[in-house]
Amino acid sequence: MPKSRIRKKADYTPPPVKQTAVIKLDSRGWVAPVMLAMFVLGLAWIVLFYVTDGTLPIKALGNWNIVVGFGFIAAGFGVSTQWK
Repeated sequence: MPKSRIRKKADYTPPPVKQTAVIKLDSRGWVAPVMLAMFVLGLAWIVLFYVTDGTLPIKALGNWNIVVGFGFIAAGFGVSTQWK
């Protein structure tokens, strides 16, 4: 039986290394702590208002202290939109 021809493969040469551009993303590490701090501050403000019968956070605001507490919570939700 005749011998088959040997096919010689070309030596492997790796493709040239491409320089990858380093993309620096914005560091958003501050978002979660600030968001949680706003939530806790708003909740603490409202709880403190109720526990002290309206005398402690700012007595002059009266029931508007609840709005201030919810304002902190809303600010926490506003900060949460920056989270990626």
